[in-house]
Amino acid sequence: MTLELHNVSKVVRGETHIRDVSLRLERGSLNVLLGPTLSGKTSLMRLMAGLDEPTSGRVIMDGTDVTGWPVRKRSVAMVYQQFINYPTLSVWENIASPLKVAGRPKDEIERKVAEAAKLLRIDKMLDRTPLELSGGQQQRTALARALVKGADLVLLDEPLANLDYKLREELREELPRLFAETGSILVYATTEPAEALLLGGHTATLHEGAVTQFGPTLDVYRRPHDRRTAQVFSDPPMNFLDIELKGGMAWIGEAVVPAAGSLHGLADGGYTIGFRPNHLALKAGRPHAVELEAVVAVTEITGSESFVHMDYAGCRWVALAHGVHEPEIDAPVRVWLDPERFFVFDRAGDLVAAPEPRAAAA
Repeated sequence: MTLELHNVSKVVRGETHIRDVSLRLERGSLNVLLGPTLSGKTSLMRLMAGLDEPTSGRVIMDGTDVTGWPVRKRSVAMVYQQFINYPTLSVWENIASPLKVAGRPKDEIERKVAEAAKLLRIDKMLDRTPLELSGGQQQRTALARALVKGADLVLLDEPLANLDYKLREELREELPRLFAETGSILVYATTEPAEALLLGGHTATLHEGAVTQFGPTLDVYRRPHDRRTAQVFSDPPMNFLDIELKGGMAWIGEAVVPAAGSLHGLADGGYTIGFRPNHLALKAGRPHAVELEAVVAVTEITGSESFVHMDYAGCRWVALAHGVHEPEIDAPVRVWLDPERFFVFDRAGDLVAAPEPRAAAA
């Protein structure tokens, strides 16, 4: 099965929720929708499922135009962050419900429910009702029901948000494999770049209802086509600074240095450099690093890491540093930028140069 969206848009009461989206998703593929809250992830999934009809554009499944077909005529399973279960049915009955509707044999129903319940660690709770479960257990029940359905299209809208850390990590590994074995197209929505990287597959980055880039997840991360994509695929968001190049030299804030790393060989003119928070160093490192002085705004300490927010030349930057760092608020702080790790964008916001993969990932 393939799912194709051709120039799909959705407008509600004059407000554009989805803007001219074209995608092709292949059978057995894992596809991540990555974007902040209100970027259009759920709206796009609803159009894929047939819960909503596009204002313009077409939805094609296996070569058949299904635009306007209701969800009941499509082979779709969907799990939301806010789980949905039948409150009066037991956990077993909730999981088995799509198999019963499909008229599957009793022994097949028993086997599939048992397998899914064991995987999701709710096999000891099959006689309970959803109201007797914790939020995480209810979410696992909804996931198990989607798993046994064997739908051609499986849509997971931030499905692991209510689970504890250990189970999230395990399911991130297991779910893509399990759904791929059924040949389903798996679409997984998340706000977290780290989760997209852990899942792999292909990623579509969304901003204000538009898909800014779609491709293999690592490719999108390593070579974002534009500033919008780079911002979406960085948490905390990527840092930026306008610079000038002239005669092989780079004017980077208060520093004038040879145009090295990603800047080497670019034509004279104005550019914007982008660098991820873990590439904004609080101590001297590589020999060609550019040294600047910023002003500390606030510090967040997570335990093993610190996020130091700072201001420089009208820009707000974030540095991600290992360990505990507590610089004084409003105090000057020395920082170092490595040109080998610069993403370089023209003033229109399009990528013109990127770090080598090893430098970008380091």
